[in-house]
Amino acid sequence: MKTAEDILQQKGGYVHAVPITATLHDAIEIMIAQRIGAILVEDKGEMVGIWSERDLLRANLIPGFDPRLIPIAEHMSKPLITVPHTEPCYRLMDKLLGLRIRHLPVEKDGKIIGVLSSGDVIRTALLEKTREFDELNHMVSWEYYENWRWKK
Repeated sequence: MKTAEDILQQKGGYVHAVPITATLHDAIEIMIAQRIGAILVEDKGEMVGIWSERDLLRANLIPGFDPRLIPIAEHMSKPLITVPHTEPCYRLMDKLLGLRIRHLPVEKDGKIIGVLSSGDVIRTALLEKTREFDELNHMVSWEYYENWRWKK
């Protein structure tokens, strides 16, 4: 079964982060340029939070909202929820659904090696299910049933 690290290797495990002193505008620029839905927030070399497009929607309701002036530290999600690189795809899906989140940073040896989105995980889970189904169909083919007869 595919693990978080396997999915990242297929996807490309890039870690996009902004410093804790960045503004929402700084984060938005990077997210648009990189075509990503969430960005990690870094403080002194350690990832301390995550900020996503969902957080942008919430912040948008603030009276006088100006992303150029608002620090990301005020609106990031923390503490950072991570998963080990060995976590299988079905457990990743359970975590995303159970916690009602859309992005999971993947950790290996105490370091974040990438971020998986719910789309990445669901796609992998569907491909795994298809592969398993094909294996089962191959093991129990119609030929077995066509050649099976009641013995009198």
